[in-house]
Amino acid sequence: MDQPCTAYLVGAGPGDYKLITLKAVECLKKADVVIYDRLANKRLLDFAQEGAEKIFVGKECSFHSLPQEQINRLIVKKAKEGKTVVRLKGGDPYVFGRGGEEAEELRKENIPFEIVPGITSAISVPAYAGIPVTHRDFVSSVHIITGHEKPEKDSSWLDYKVLAKLQGTLIFLMGLSNLSNICKNLMEWGKPEDTPVAVVSKGTTSAQKKVVGTLADIEEKVKDVHLLPPSIIIVGQVVNLHDRLDWFDKKPLSGRRVLITRTRTQASVLAQKIEDLGGDVYSFPTIKIVEPDDFDAIDEKLSQAGTYQWIVFTSVNGVEAFFARMKARKLDIRSLQGVKMAAIGFATGKALAEKGIIPDFIPATYQAEMLAAGLKEQIQAGEKVLLPTADIARKLLQEELIKHGALVDKLDLYKTIPGEGKREFLLEWLQNKEIDIVTFTSSSTVRNFVKILGEENRPLLQGVKIACIGPVTRATAEELGLEVAAEGKEYHIEGLIEAILEMEGRS
Repeated sequence: MDQPCTAYLVGAGPGDYKLITLKAVECLKKADVVIYDRLANKRLLDFAQEGAEKIFVGKECSFHSLPQEQINRLIVKKAKEGKTVVRLKGGDPYVFGRGGEEAEELRKENIPFEIVPGITSAISVPAYAGIPVTHRDFVSSVHIITGHEKPEKDSSWLDYKVLAKLQGTLIFLMGLSNLSNICKNLMEWGKPEDTPVAVVSKGTTSAQKKVVGTLADIEEKVKDVHLLPPSIIIVGQVVNLHDRLDWFDKKPLSGRRVLITRTRTQASVLAQKIEDLGGDVYSFPTIKIVEPDDFDAIDEKLSQAGTYQWIVFTSVNGVEAFFARMKARKLDIRSLQGVKMAAIGFATGKALAEKGIIPDFIPATYQAEMLAAGLKEQIQAGEKVLLPTADIARKLLQEELIKHGALVDKLDLYKTIPGEGKREFLLEWLQNKEIDIVTFTSSSTVRNFVKILGEENRPLLQGVKIACIGPVTRATAEELGLEVAAEGKEYHIEGLIEAILEMEGRS
């Protein structure tokens, strides 16, 4: 008999992927199977270990990819196979999340399980909309109510006569389609028609929209702006604080959804800056950095690194790969004493500084052409130059230094291969108009993106703005038929961010 393995019913939070608990991340990292629904941010799947099975079970109003009973059986089946199962549910598993039903099924099958609570939208979405659900000047209680009861029930369990008399804040979840009945019933049982109401759609995400009115007029106001689920309804005097306490919508990139095509390890810096400015990041790595197939030639050159007059780094990846291989070969960094170092730009120079090396030369403009021009004034004919780089790196710098008379050895320390971005996710995002901006930080990110997208799907980019880190990347994009809307004036991440802000009129 198979040994049952622990199943975790995990709350994914309200939408912003950072509103996830540390324990939830720990569970995802050890999961063999992740069973997730529509309301769980797909970025959370990045926390799962490589090779974990990811199963989408849908679930949205009026449409279930998989009925609840089958979801229950799926969780049990995977756990009985001896796998660690994470059932990733939007919000909190026990707040209208049907987690209780799933837990009952697991208990019935004698499968050990744990509940990992999540941040419920009932509290977090109002907070992102500038609405505290309690405030001692207004209310001292909050009531969470379903706006979407079990369809097959003969009658409602909601007593609007009682609800209408409550002085606390009323929070209705999943109630957008039932908004008219909610407002009508509350007014019929005595709630004043001028009671403030807010409806917040897609809360805590860049697609968040907020409509404010009263019980008497909120339905028409919501219709005018075509709000979409998931939405929550907030009824009470605290709604009047929405404008004064709004912070989320005031960020420079609030409402903007940005696709990042860098490697998964490099994407974090750019993603953090975009998120700090209020943007919503979609990670789609089009390139991946891997080790070369053979280190023999590389190791031979590295063992002689101290005999070169210059080592020139053209990327952060080059710096990391160079020193990682030196460490692997137990080569002492002191063997590089007297060797001058050059970096193509600020980020590469910073990576060297973190290794304890201050670059001897960084060009004022972070571009291979400017690096070559500057080095020609530094390097004498006949001097040896080591160029640690990628297998597909541009050859301009190497060729220019050779013309100058330098003895250049190009060291292909790493390979750039197509990334791990899932094509089906990309097409889904573009088809659903979820992407506002696509960023490119190198020519290889552009080439791989276009290849993954496919010529037949080019029309999906209509209305999507393209932002490039610099002129070389821009030239590649335009050669491949993409229209570029923004280009960094300084060719680094900060320059790219500034270009995006300028493009959006928010700099």
